Amino acid sequence: MKYVVCVPDGCADLPVAALGDKTPLEVALMPTLARLAARGEVGRAAVIPPGMPPGSDVGNMSILGYDPARFHTGRAPIEAAALGLRLPPDRVAYRCNLSTVSVGGTMLDFAGGHPSTEEARAVIEALDAKLGRGAGAEIEFHAGVQYRHILVAPADWADADCTPPHDLSDKPAVWPTGPAAAKLQAIMDASREIVGDFGLQANQVWLWGQGFQPQMPRFAAQTGCQAALVTAVDLIRGLGVLTDIDRIEVPGATGWFDTDYEGKRDAALRSLQSGTDLFLIHVEATDEAGHAGNLDEKIKALEAWDRRILTDLVEGLDAMGPWRMLLLPDHPTPVELKTHTTDSVPYLLVDSAADGPGGLYTEAATSGSPAVPGHELMGRLVLSA
Repeated sequence: MKYVVCVPDGCADLPVAALGDKTPLEVALMPTLARLAARGEVGRAAVIPPGMPPGSDVGNMSILGYDPARFHTGRAPIEAAALGLRLPPDRVAYRCNLSTVSVGGTMLDFAGGHPSTEEARAVIEALDAKLGRGAGAEIEFHAGVQYRHILVAPADWADADCTPPHDLSDKPAVWPTGPAAAKLQAIMDASREIVGDFGLQANQVWLWGQGFQPQMPRFAAQTGCQAALVTAVDLIRGLGVLTDIDRIEVPGATGWFDTDYEGKRDAALRSLQSGTDLFLIHVEATDEAGHAGNLDEKIKALEAWDRRILTDLVEGLDAMGPWRMLLLPDHPTPVELKTHTTDSVPYLLVDSAADGPGGLYTEAATSGSPAVPGHELMGRLVLSA
């Protein structure tokens, strides 16, 4: 038996007036997904436990079968693991966005214009030289991908309340509060002069998502499956590092609208053919479209999932033998809100050898279903086979 988990990040949405009060999932042309839903099981999953923030860290931890209420300590330490950082107990990691904040204090772009990874690395190296290790300070800047980076600091820097920048799009900035807030604010303020020298749209760093590195059981021990994944996002790579899931690199995987859908599909098929039991395909494009409020790009990304991944993926899986698939997003990212919500999301379970009751894979079609805790679906995919 082969298993595939498909994560169209943030694809769930709310009714959009411009679509006649339908969602992007309801209007996107996705014939392969429709056929899978007609032969599978559709339902609703609570990927974000009550009281927890609706981030991709929480949602993807749920999808992998780990209860976030038990294992989640923060977003940044997961991303730090993806960079090869193993943090001692006396060090805390912060997510460090390159962002664009207006002179008047409005969050113009939480992603700082999406600088290239190479452009961003030069900025982060300069920040580390002038504010971090190069200046003899007790903090360290570590370069990640595009606008997503890591700051490592002493444990007492953890005591602050920080707002995710993607929750502030086109809104007044909400600065850190709490005992460590002054230290964070000083770094964010000092970063403006340094970041501004590089001629990018980004003009400062934004610190958030802090936490100490979690201890998580190996995925193989949890499920009995040797697993691999493909993603362009350090957060997902970090979950792979912490759970000993292989990370497959696809050169054209960008985390943006132009990502290499076929490359991710082919990486999954090659890995499964070579002996991997379970493969997770993660695509960020639907989430980025939601944050940008870009309805057309969100629909295009959904249709690309269907045409450029699912169609040939199903054909390739059929050629290998029996297979099962789980498809769901890690949270909604409604285009009219431009941020994540805690709403439950539609899920799809398909077994190549046994038809389910069938249905439609949309928010409305699953709204009356009981919300299954997201972290229980992995067990239903693998352990019930």
